Amino acid sequence: MEDEKIVELYFQRDESAIEKTAEKFGKRLRFVSNKIVGDIETAEECENDTYLEAWNIIPPNEPKTYLYAFLARIIRSISIDCCRKKSALKRSALICELSAEMEECIPSPEDMNCRIDDVVFAESINRFLGSLDAEKRRIFVRRYWYLDSVAEISKAFSVSESKVKTVLFRTRNKLREFLEKEGYTL
Repeated sequence: MEDEKIVELYFQRDESAIEKTAEKFGKRLRFVSNKIVGDIETAEECENDTYLEAWNIIPPNEPKTYLYAFLARIIRSISIDCCRKKSALKRSALICELSAEMEECIPSPEDMNCRIDDVVFAESINRFLGSLDAEKRRIFVRRYWYLDSVAEISKAFSVSESKVKTVLFRTRNKLREFLEKEGYTL
């Protein structure tokens, strides 16, 4: 079923919207959550919470052309919150490590001078990602969106871990430079 039709079911408050959403995106959403929480049962709970959240915020939101991205953002947020609540030290350490890596190139939301419009910032990030070659973009997204380890990325792309680390380091530096040129204070 097309995303537009699924969103229309949400607007009609038809409970089959959740079933159709689960059929189309359930496996991918569980994968994203499982990478964060490290437990398939917890990932399934996060998936169910995602459907409830989607039910509650569609309408007024109308993600007809980007439903998966809309749901993925919800499940990431729920999964990270779940991870924090359960104090899963290993996963929390990973999230802290990745956050520390990105702090150098993304403005701090706590700094009043660095507060920015989320939509404009997202457009800037998308422009940056669009400027990268496909391999570098996929490596960057796998690390910072899907939270894959360097070893997992290395295996998936059949490259050395050293190359993955170098690509990530250089891409973060390019992102920092790009955002500075866009006028963001880091």
